[in-house]
Amino acid sequence: MANLQLGDTVPDFTQDSSEGEIKFYDWAGDSWVVLFSHPADYTPVCTTELGEVSRLKSEFDKRNAKVIALSVDDAESHKGWIGDINETQQTTVNYPILADSDNKVSDLYGMIHPNANAKLTVRTVFVIDPAKKLRLTITYPPSTGRNFEEILRVIDSLQLTDNYQVATPVNWKDGDDVVVVPSIPTEEAKQKFPKGVEEIKSYLRMTPQPNK
Repeated sequence: MANLQLGDTVPDFTQDSSEGEIKFYDWAGDSWVVLFSHPADYTPVCTTELGEVSRLKSEFDKRNAKVIALSVDDAESHKGWIGDINETQQTTVNYPILADSDNKVSDLYGMIHPNANAKLTVRTVFVIDPAKKLRLTITYPPSTGRNFEEILRVIDSLQLTDNYQVATPVNWKDGDDVVVVPSIPTEEAKQKFPKGVEEIKSYLRMTPQPNK
């Protein structure tokens, strides 16, 4: 079982899906990717999640992020489940669901946690950047539905902090003030961030979001 850690290059794979064969690196291209796993088709919590992601797809698109789900059932089963999702969640699933009946991708990405369930994938979210580096993982218990607004928030933070020497504080949302990274001296920060730098402590300096 893989033990993928932040900063690792994620493995490539070729696998069937609800939309045909997916060659992962080719499919991802130069986009960010949100890969999220499900224990099985026709599960109630995941039905609500897949519906929500289809509703939010335009938000992921704005961030140059592709979404792809995974379940251990086959593509035909996925197609039947998608019908239920569209009906019950009043939406249209508009992204692929990987068919991982052989557990190939689950094993590559370490989605089987034997002490939780030796046969089913845990419900993990992977955020992968265009360089195919793993930037975030969140693993949820089966009883708790995921918060995809939080996934969007993290992508906003990653894209901002990749491009500017800032970090995002607790509960940050796009447009809020950000933290100046500790490696920049305050005088240099004042030049770098002309909107102003507030020095609360020598190590805690805030500035308006630089790309707003």
